[in-house]
Amino acid sequence: MTKGRLTGVGVGPGDPELLTLKAVRKIRESDVVVLPNNYQNRCVAYQIVKKAVPQVEKKLKMYLPVPMIKEKDRLKKIHDMDADKVCELLKEGKKLVFLTLGDPSVYSTYMYLHKRILKMGYEAEMVPGISSFCAAASRINDSLAEKEEQIHIIPASYEIGKALELSGTKILMKAGRKLPELKRRLQGRSEKVIMIENCGMENEAVYQGAECIPEEAGYYTLLIMKEEKE
Repeated sequence: MTKGRLTGVGVGPGDPELLTLKAVRKIRESDVVVLPNNYQNRCVAYQIVKKAVPQVEKKLKMYLPVPMIKEKDRLKKIHDMDADKVCELLKEGKKLVFLTLGDPSVYSTYMYLHKRILKMGYEAEMVPGISSFCAAASRINDSLAEKEEQIHIIPASYEIGKALELSGTKILMKAGRKLPELKRRLQGRSEKVIMIENCGMENEAVYQGAECIPEEAGYYTLLIMKEEKE
């Protein structure tokens, strides 16, 4: 029997209309949809896809635990277990799609699975999706960089002290849990600061200026810091 294939599909930041044609095709052609959660009504990527590809609701589902933790040993065990489960279906020749927000190559839990599947001798590929920061730039009607300007993508849930001193545009991703600290650090700086929460989703919110950053926000929150031009 022909081995199956795993495809990590980036579904974009939230707006169903931002799914690519290739993403839609891969989802339609799949035998099984892999969801990065235990309950489909809690999987944001799945809720986005349902609006663009309604037939996804009739597909077989596989639910894989992907906890947001930092303990390396525990995470490794979970990711190894997830890969073993996926391989059982790949052995049967099934075509699987793993739905992930944004782009699968940018801070995506899919990559842990992708690397393991390739290492185990099976086929795996990625379908790029529109990243949250590119969608956010469109939302605020501004560029991220021009001419020689640099772009720095920074995971805000870790220590960011040195990263804040980089020149150019700084994108602070997954900033929700660190908002009080970020607000304190960013006030008084020379850069323009814009926060976008749930970009492309129904509960989207945009905050202009560090002083307007709320004390609490959801997980899908990012900040764009741009140097003011003269």
